[in-house]
Amino acid sequence: MRGMPRIPHGRPDDIDGRRAWLRLAACMVLATLGSVGMWSIVVVMPAVQAEFGVGRGEASAPYTLTMLGFAAGNVLLGRITDRAGVIPPLLGGIACLGLGYGCAAAVGAVTPFAILQGVIGFGAAATFSPLIADLSHWFRRRRGIAVAAAATGNYVAGAVWPLAMQLTLSAHGWRVTYLVIAAVCVLLMTPLVLRLRPRPPPHPGGAEAAAQARRLSAAGLTPRSLQVLLAIAGLGCCVAMSMPQVHIVAYCVDLGFGVARGSEMLAPMLAGGVVSRLASGALADRFGAVRVLLAGSVLQALSLAAYIPFDGLASLYLVSAVFGLSQGGIVPSYALIVREYLPAREAGRRVGVVMTMTIIGMAAGGWLSGAIYDLTGSYRAAFLNGIAWNVLNILIVLFILFSVARGRPEPAVRAA
Repeated sequence: MRGMPRIPHGRPDDIDGRRAWLRLAACMVLATLGSVGMWSIVVVMPAVQAEFGVGRGEASAPYTLTMLGFAAGNVLLGRITDRAGVIPPLLGGIACLGLGYGCAAAVGAVTPFAILQGVIGFGAAATFSPLIADLSHWFRRRRGIAVAAAATGNYVAGAVWPLAMQLTLSAHGWRVTYLVIAAVCVLLMTPLVLRLRPRPPPHPGGAEAAAQARRLSAAGLTPRSLQVLLAIAGLGCCVAMSMPQVHIVAYCVDLGFGVARGSEMLAPMLAGGVVSRLASGALADRFGAVRVLLAGSVLQALSLAAYIPFDGLASLYLVSAVFGLSQGGIVPSYALIVREYLPAREAGRRVGVVMTMTIIGMAAGGWLSGAIYDLTGSYRAAFLNGIAWNVLNILIVLFILFSVARGRPEPAVRAA
């Protein structure tokens, strides 16, 4: 840690400047590569279930541990980012991805495979909250679009990696595919990390903190109460969000469409998420992140409900695209709310905590949907369970919005 101050800081005029946009581009590529850690298990789940001879609930356990590892990584690596900058978390994350994928390719049982998926998830976390927190210091007027753009790497990965994995999965199996992923992560991500050496420009400190405190006071909230509300809301929305994202491949297999069609279904879903995240970032810069979060939550509930009556191949492609368009901007909105209302110097930790709750929601939702399937023999009840959690999320976001409205209109991020 003592050597870290030697790393140069950016200049105040770098905020929203050329260096900030170049940094954003590097972060988007890193996020796209590293976020394979979240999506690869979704693609190989049917093959893993068949090879290890386990039920759908047990086959979902590796995904759950992936997300729990991702959650732990967001908290721990977010704290390290606040203290030491983004380079140490990124290098550690690359090491975890290489080790996790390499070792997972050699195991012979579902339990060690699930544990190694937790290591993979921890490594993938380095390309989420730490990058988002770091970038939030490099932008002020365009913070919404910058944070959303960085978060799109997660969805670009979900759109690209499942298709890329088919190049080796069908011919050589999931084990060779995992070895290829390990090599790609280590060889391509490491050089990009060096592009992020400068630490963020010094933040305004007292003036910004005072403005944030006034906003919270006007809303009748404290930093702790706001963070708790955001955490619970994030849990609810992501339990709902996980149902299609985790089980769409298995759902398509059950309907007779096959693994390849299910993998293709992820592409329009997550491509729609990319568009949604970029649009939500621009809208948050103009209208505020709370309103954008509410709109996304309502649209997600409606599109999730559409999966129940529409189960034809063409309609599933369409519903998946609409689902991606509706929910892609939800998670970045939480990070923007944190940065708008809570201290900048604690961005890594606080963003990490809220993101962790969204991830726990994904982990719990992925497992819960599999367990409900094993219990009922279909995914209908799992979809209904997701909708119920989504309603909880909407109620909490409405409470936050009404609290803000009682004080004064929510300021746009660009005014911070």
